[in-house]
Amino acid sequence: MPLHCLKGSVIGIDAGYYLKRFLKPQKGEERRDPLLAAHGGDPYQLESAILKDLETLTAVDCKAHFVFDGLDYGIKDKPFEASMAAARTSAAAFEIYEQEKPGEAIEIFASSSYPTPRMLFEYLKKLLHAQNVEFSVAPYSALAQLVYYYTDPGHFVDAIYGPSELFLFGADKIITKFDIRDINGTPIASLSSMKQLPGISVERSGFAWLERKKCLEELGNPSLDLFIDACLMAGSDILITFPPLEKATYYPKGFSIRDVVTLVLSCSRMVSAVCSQYHDDPDVKRTDYYDSYLKALTTVRHHIVMNKEGNVETLNQIDAPSDVHDCIGQRLPEEIHMYLSRGLLRTRVFEWLTSGMIFLVAPSEGLGSFEYRNLVKTGLEPIRRTSLCLLADFVNRYYQRKEVVTRVWFDPEYEGRFNLKDLLPSQKSTLLKWHVNRDLIAEAKQDQLYMSSPTIVTLLSFAVRCVANTAFSAATLSAPGNTQLLRTVDEVTLNVIWRFLHLRQYVDDDHQLTQWGKVLQAALGGLGERRNPSQEQAVLLAIELLRFNLLTSDALFPDCSGAPCYGRDMDKQHSLMVARIACLGKLRHTDVGYSGPLSRHLLAYHNVAATVQEHLRDLMEMCLATMFIGGEVERDRSDWMEISLSLPLYNMNSCGLGNLVKTYLEQLHNREDPTALSTRAEMKEKSQGYFVHSGVAESLEDGFALWDAVFKGVISAGDLIREQKMFEEVDQWLSQRR
Repeated sequence: MPLHCLKGSVIGIDAGYYLKRFLKPQKGEERRDPLLAAHGGDPYQLESAILKDLETLTAVDCKAHFVFDGLDYGIKDKPFEASMAAARTSAAAFEIYEQEKPGEAIEIFASSSYPTPRMLFEYLKKLLHAQNVEFSVAPYSALAQLVYYYTDPGHFVDAIYGPSELFLFGADKIITKFDIRDINGTPIASLSSMKQLPGISVERSGFAWLERKKCLEELGNPSLDLFIDACLMAGSDILITFPPLEKATYYPKGFSIRDVVTLVLSCSRMVSAVCSQYHDDPDVKRTDYYDSYLKALTTVRHHIVMNKEGNVETLNQIDAPSDVHDCIGQRLPEEIHMYLSRGLLRTRVFEWLTSGMIFLVAPSEGLGSFEYRNLVKTGLEPIRRTSLCLLADFVNRYYQRKEVVTRVWFDPEYEGRFNLKDLLPSQKSTLLKWHVNRDLIAEAKQDQLYMSSPTIVTLLSFAVRCVANTAFSAATLSAPGNTQLLRTVDEVTLNVIWRFLHLRQYVDDDHQLTQWGKVLQAALGGLGERRNPSQEQAVLLAIELLRFNLLTSDALFPDCSGAPCYGRDMDKQHSLMVARIACLGKLRHTDVGYSGPLSRHLLAYHNVAATVQEHLRDLMEMCLATMFIGGEVERDRSDWMEISLSLPLYNMNSCGLGNLVKTYLEQLHNREDPTALSTRAEMKEKSQGYFVHSGVAESLEDGFALWDAVFKGVISAGDLIREQKMFEEVDQWLSQRR
């Protein structure tokens, strides 16, 4: 169909499907940032591709509305399978890389299922917000929400771009692919390969679409109900594939949707009869497939969407069974769904609460050391419980008696159980004392506390420096009954940060800095002119890792390759220590795929830092959520994403900066005099050859500035940190090599 047919229309886009085309491109299309699984964090290359897609739609007078999946729904048969498969792929790729076969390794990394589209949702939301492109987060399935937008008489969208599963929810036609061509009619396989937009020919470009009616005709015109049954049994995110279909015994060449239709037709058009026919199949028994099918069918027929009035409703409510929540998920207050739909909050803690399940999945480097397993299973458990307790204290009493089960990928028998009623009350009353209004904040700004440099405003440093002031701290102890609503973005985010610092014991009940608070203050102050939100985030993570005894030069991952290998043992240990801290920072990189050296060891350390960051962000967002639910914040607003983006720990950095710092320090010890100025200059120039798309000199300075900041925090700690001597030795060593 010609592209100009979409002129003036609004296209609803399934965000997960859209991201999947970059992560899992079709044959002949380029994989963006193929080493994403090898360095972790946010991608380096997707931004320009996404922006050019948006510009192309604008060029044909189209508007896009992205819809993201909300709360996870349904029962997951194998919650660890995807992460373990990705871990195995990474392990295989690193083994090939270590055999000095980078080309083959890149191909294997590119085939990884890491990251999943959902892992990049926050990254995409940030880009869309920056471009003023509308998006919403569905209560549960983006597909159901898109079909609602499409079929509602209000016509929120005129067409839908997404997977064929949209047919299950009632779509009659869908766009599956865009065919963009230049003025000569030559296909442009990917929009991001274009140098400039004027080369696009709207007249010669088009799009591919599917019509449900045509699909039914090609399948011999089965009934719509049978078609839906066949689609469900073929497998999707809603229901696993009917196990016999995946077995070579029955389908040696694989199966097609036509085979599934034929199978159902041969069994009196009933899925129950199909399951009975294969009742001896162990996988059909194990999964209780027919029961799962019934729940999936209920999920499709009676899914939950947000209507045009902003209310959450069940589709076909009159015919919906009373136990629909067992098929989709426990309901949350509509207010929470509204906050989720605007991108203010992420879904993870809410999913823990509604499902009663916490799944701790395998890390991407493919091993999961003892330290990592102990961290996620035990070390971070108090943060998870605090986050859940805070939320439960502000919602329906039903959730306050909820039992929660924690399962881990490395121990199938482990089930960590706790009941929220045994943990309540939360620290709600303590946090309510943090209600600092705009007047007090304005006074602090006038006292020059706010500006960390003449041009950069950094909220985390400001928040810490404020409570370091005794007079300010005394003024923040709110009296009960303070009803002045918090309105501005700064008011909201600063109160969230102060509550977070209190929960993490950087601030005490008198709103004074604790010993750890003073360490954080010293470290943040040590950033100097290199202070920015990304560097502050890295410093906060470094202090947290210190508290978990994970910021060390010990061999945390002895089975992981990629640790420094040149120089004396001391040189290797010191290089590793500095590189680990650099892993927390951001590599200055152009908008192309990463192509520098890899380190499985530093990826493993990145995964440690990343899971700590995710848990801290969860806790911070629960502080934010409870402020809104508790009526402390003005709700009539439109700056939802500004609030979310203003809070620390939003962006996920890769281990790229750690790789650079390690490479530079390691190469120094490949020379006779690693401390000579000429050697340092030579190695910086050589490192630029390894990291051709990075700003090596500036990035190295960023990494060393992080070291300086953390070191200043450590030496201010007194007896709080036992490894001060080791830090002093590393600092002296580094001073002769930077």
